[in-house]
Amino acid sequence: MTKTSSDIKNDHLIIHLSPAWTRPYLRLARLDRPIGTWLLLFPCWWSMMLATTAPGYQLGSSFAPAYYLVLFAIGALAMRGAGCTINDMADRDYDKKVARTATRPLASGELSMKQATAFLIFQLSIGLLVLIQFNSFSMILAASAIILVICYPFMKRITYWPQAWLGLTFNWGALVGWAAVRGELSLPALLLYIGGIAWTLGYDTIYAHQDKEDDALIGVKSTALRLGRHTQSWLIVFYSLCTICFATAGWVMGLIWPFWIGIGVMSLHFIWQITTVKIDNAHDCLSKFKSNRIIGWIFLAGIFMAANVK
Repeated sequence: MTKTSSDIKNDHLIIHLSPAWTRPYLRLARLDRPIGTWLLLFPCWWSMMLATTAPGYQLGSSFAPAYYLVLFAIGALAMRGAGCTINDMADRDYDKKVARTATRPLASGELSMKQATAFLIFQLSIGLLVLIQFNSFSMILAASAIILVICYPFMKRITYWPQAWLGLTFNWGALVGWAAVRGELSLPALLLYIGGIAWTLGYDTIYAHQDKEDDALIGVKSTALRLGRHTQSWLIVFYSLCTICFATAGWVMGLIWPFWIGIGVMSLHFIWQITTVKIDNAHDCLSKFKSNRIIGWIFLAGIFMAANVK
């Protein structure tokens, strides 16, 4: 193992206040590290809100925005946890060889595979309860994402671009959010999905630089290893594509000036990430990765304000 810190934070408030027997499960679901839940949730919220903004579009009487926002939040929390559980079940032998992940509940033996399987079923059941609140089309669409979730842990073994597969997975909510409101898919949702994939390629490449030395030693692939010193140039490509797709989605929907202010501020944040990231500094990579929560809020605020400012 190389000398990188464990990603388990035993002093986190959620862990500290929880009963001892629940703590391994909470860490398995990454409830002590909510950034992944936010990154999964934002595409759902963006798409849902964008779907309500078309001039003259009449929302169904059953649509309650606040209720849908909460449903997506619960669903993102459950499915992110399920995804992490599947990932750790598949990667437990690899995780033992990496200092940052060696103390994860399955890698360390704190939980058994049988316990993890039972917990996975519990999380998927919560996801199912959320799913049945939506229309039939969005239910089928959302359920199909489980294939992406199951396959993701194995991508790092066969391709240097597992971050692209993560993008396909994490941004599926951009399709589901739109479908939950409208019962169909159209161009703006697809643009959000493509832009979200590019966004994920950017932020998860930064994240992957934390583990590049360990990954190279144990034979796991990533865009951090593939792009290496050219990472910042590729971040320009990823984040530019993201911005173009998001902006085009807003243009197609005819959104007004607050949306474009949001796009501008988001672009400045991307520029800051690209120009200041230190790819050989694990702490800085983690900080830049987490800062993408700000991107989520900026873009959501732009959509919301454009829909509500007269």
